[in-house]
Amino acid sequence: MLLFKKKFLPAIRCGEKTQTIRLWKHRRMRAGQRSYIPGAGSVRIVAVDAVELHRLTDDDARPDGFETADELRAEIERLYPEPQLAGRQAYRIVFELLPAEQER
Repeated sequence: MLLFKKKFLPAIRCGEKTQTIRLWKHRRMRAGQRSYIPGAGSVRIVAVDAVELHRLTDDDARPDGFETADELRAEIERLYPEPQLAGRQAYRIVFELLPAEQER
């Protein structure tokens, strides 16, 4: 399951937000698997790639729902305070929302 703040759900439902950056101690998802986003529906994971936060560009940030990489990094810092960063790797999870008839 992928959890999101409520403010991101409309963008996910309309297809504007198609990825998320997560900081994990180890990879938790793989391309091809299905997951569920409460408030949005079922998704297929398209790709899961390790990324370096300082190398993200504005083009990287837009599918995540942000205009700039700086805005994306600021949101990540709010979600993952400094003590939580130790030993974690950033992963970009690209997903596609499945039509309701494919959710089962």
